[in-house]
Amino acid sequence: MTASAQFPLSLPTGLPLPLEGIRVLDATHIVAGPFCSLILADMGAEVIKIERPRTGDIARGRHPFITDDEGNRMSSRFLGVNRNKKSVSIDLRNPRCKQAFESLVAASDVLVDNWGAGAFRRLGLGYDRLSEVNPGLIYASITGYGDSEGLTGPYSNWPANNMAIQAMAGWMELTGDPDGPPQSVGDNIGDSIPGLWAALSIVLALETRRKTGRGQHIDVAMYECMVSHIESNMNHYHAIGEVPGRSHDRMATAGVTFRAKDGYVVLAGARTEERLRSLWQTIGRDDLAQDPCFLGGEQGGEFFVTEFIPAIEQWSVNLSKLEIAEKLVALGFSMGMAQTMEELAHCPHLEGRRMYVDTGDTLGGTFRSPRTPVRLTGCVETPAETPPTLGQHNREVLCSIGGLTPKEVEALEAEGAL
Repeated sequence: MTASAQFPLSLPTGLPLPLEGIRVLDATHIVAGPFCSLILADMGAEVIKIERPRTGDIARGRHPFITDDEGNRMSSRFLGVNRNKKSVSIDLRNPRCKQAFESLVAASDVLVDNWGAGAFRRLGLGYDRLSEVNPGLIYASITGYGDSEGLTGPYSNWPANNMAIQAMAGWMELTGDPDGPPQSVGDNIGDSIPGLWAALSIVLALETRRKTGRGQHIDVAMYECMVSHIESNMNHYHAIGEVPGRSHDRMATAGVTFRAKDGYVVLAGARTEERLRSLWQTIGRDDLAQDPCFLGGEQGGEFFVTEFIPAIEQWSVNLSKLEIAEKLVALGFSMGMAQTMEELAHCPHLEGRRMYVDTGDTLGGTFRSPRTPVRLTGCVETPAETPPTLGQHNREVLCSIGGLTPKEVEALEAEGAL
């Protein structure tokens, strides 16, 4: 039977989000784990954030902060990756709390952990134990270099963070001025890319469980996730044995960056002789439109730096980024404007695509952050619940699926275990 015979060609809007009914325990902090569970929460999962009492997720203490008139503050870094979640603050070293946590595991579908290799095993809460509590549990651990038997290497016990992983995975050797030192990409992609792969792995494991009824451990290594995204450069190396690096030749091949009146633009993609001739004619350089050197010859990257770019900039510095991009897109070029965070925050295209979501900031105001870019056009809108305050849902969660009584919760709170 064909797919069209099984399902109508046009689906009704208002379908449920795909992870509705899935419960996730989010025992993560900083970015990689919370970014993973944010995707799951936006897709309809019930996400219960497991935090340490008193301090909570380390990101709660990271600047920049939003501050209200009374001096109360909330970390914008925390707000950005923790919407649509509940918070339970619980000390997993406490025996009664550990029992409650196992009750949560028994009633959940997924556990995500990014506390480092072996951290939960040392608490007696490794996959071997938790799979006994819940054979259907999908347990995703995000570590720097992987954390499972039979898949170890010399770096398995090394700690990791965004910068370390960008360096290890080759990104920094590919980024920056050819004559300067390696540089990092200007955001923590060493965390968010592994978070994305962890979320995808969880969804795939849920499908396997649907077929078999069995859960499994998912071993997400930040190192491997980042290496998988340098595939073009790795293919280059395996094809010709040449180590790609930061060079003018590579920059000339990838794209030409030149100045505008209000910043920079990038001319990327195929630069055919016909298009380049049109470019020079458009900017009033008919002489260059007849010069083979400026029509895509074999000149190296140094030529682009000393001749090609200065010739364009005589024209481009008098126009805005948008004006340049629109004119050259009309000639068939792929163009990009180097946009600031302010420009992105007010981008009319992103506004038209409803790429930003507004939630509360826990201080009485609102906070805007990027939406998960999964466009399920037949489903209901993704939720936009305010990120939780620390331990906000202790009683709701622990006195239901956690198996604690209200009196036990009060006693644990009094001793600082919640």
